[in-house]
Amino acid sequence: MKKGFLSIILHAHLPYVRHPEYDSFYEENWLFEAITESYIPLINAFDRLYKDKVAYRLTVSLSPTLITMLRDELLTERYLIYLQQRIDLANKEIIRTANQPDYQNLANFYLQFYLSTLETYQNRYQCDLIAAFKKHHAAGKLELITTAATHGFLPALSVSETAVRNQINIGIETFKANLGFAPTGFWLPECAYYPGLEAVLAAAGIGYFFGDTHAILNATGSPSANGVYAPVNCGNGVTAFGRDPESSRQVWSSKEGYPGDSDYREYYSDVGFDLDLDYIAPYILDGKTRINTGIKYHRVTGENQPKAIYRPELALAKAKQHAQDFIDKRQQQIKPLTTIMDRLPLMVAPYDAELFGHWWFEGPLWLEEVLRLANENTSDVQTISCGDYLKLYSTHQTATPSASTWGDQGYSSYWINEENDWIYPYLHQAEEEMEKLVSDLYGLTVTPLQERALNQAARSILLAQASDWPFILKSGTTRDYARKRITDHLARFNYLHDSIRKNNLNERYLLALETMDNIFPDIDFRDFNPSSD
Repeated sequence: MKKGFLSIILHAHLPYVRHPEYDSFYEENWLFEAITESYIPLINAFDRLYKDKVAYRLTVSLSPTLITMLRDELLTERYLIYLQQRIDLANKEIIRTANQPDYQNLANFYLQFYLSTLETYQNRYQCDLIAAFKKHHAAGKLELITTAATHGFLPALSVSETAVRNQINIGIETFKANLGFAPTGFWLPECAYYPGLEAVLAAAGIGYFFGDTHAILNATGSPSANGVYAPVNCGNGVTAFGRDPESSRQVWSSKEGYPGDSDYREYYSDVGFDLDLDYIAPYILDGKTRINTGIKYHRVTGENQPKAIYRPELALAKAKQHAQDFIDKRQQQIKPLTTIMDRLPLMVAPYDAELFGHWWFEGPLWLEEVLRLANENTSDVQTISCGDYLKLYSTHQTATPSASTWGDQGYSSYWINEENDWIYPYLHQAEEEMEKLVSDLYGLTVTPLQERALNQAARSILLAQASDWPFILKSGTTRDYARKRITDHLARFNYLHDSIRKNNLNERYLLALETMDNIFPDIDFRDFNPSSD
């Protein structure tokens, strides 16, 4: 008899980065790295669990931008080139390290890793990873959910309910078009909630969402002794689940978390930065700018020590040890909770999917072992989805969660600050102009060319609203690119808006914009009419 539940949620999301106007583009590597180091290793883990008939449940949130990129023909072609380059580099490294047996063993390790990745991607799933996720959903192992259209930071967009509604509805429609069913759960971008958002979610058919710990603990009509270990009903049937701080800290914390262990692979040691430029030139950006190649020879080791060589067998043993520790601590958590709660406790553990594999190379192996251990008869913990939990308990305390995010300090400061607050007046102005334009056209006949332009203007607004760009402006990585993405999308909107107003559309330029930003093929500009709120 299980004494409590664990719900692990992996949020798989990347911003929409696709540049057909260039032969290759550095930021497209974000997707290629995530496929290679996170998504395929996770899918391989799911396949092994399926083969071994392990009874587990896991939730995966697939963002609309990621879904679109994973099914894009151009990006698929470019990914295969990227993967072949890694195979070529690993072969080259095997030759270079002939007199360094420890390094040559690792070069062989990477060659097999990339060949296995290619086998999974091209042969097992025919370059369609969405089909892989669907397979495990159909098998009853994964609960698949989604998020907002372009991961817009909803509290900052809430000056317009139309903006929030479209981020949510278009996200859901993209998911339905690609997965074939409607999600019951929703990942709020950055876990950012504001009171009243539940009404928009309810109208979209969403049954539950996730917030940070303090969203529940500081709720109006504060939860009783159940605390964060049971959800709350927001008053309209939409249920809010809060993040368990203990399970989060064990994985996320830079000091206490598992990924910082000395035996794990060091992310920041890569041959793209370590080897001679002439040698590594074919595998880096334009043959001149050093970038990560994915071949990393060292382990974390420890502070202020020379980096020791990475040993995969030690890392695997440590991942299994940490998985046992994680399950043991969840069982320790459960014991006191069962004496004070009116139902079995649920520990909600949400993470960015890209942590597993990309940032923490051993993360998929750790997760697989966690799911295996939880399935054992000796475990007091059962893995379920939050949707499963709602089927077990039909009534929950009614409360309104507090405004919150899972970002630094728990609120909106990471997305609205001195580095990025200049964005929002422009976003609000564009949204207002779009709504007025659509409202002015209400009841009028628009030509096919005008309709294309209006739909493209809507795409430009959604892409400008992505939360990734203000996050990058604050965090300090690739700031120039983030700033350019925002200003480019706003400039494209302004051009289209003015051309529509002046009835002076250039079809050739419109086609170029449609080719570059070809996301949301079924978008309908009429949804931006505020009268439909």
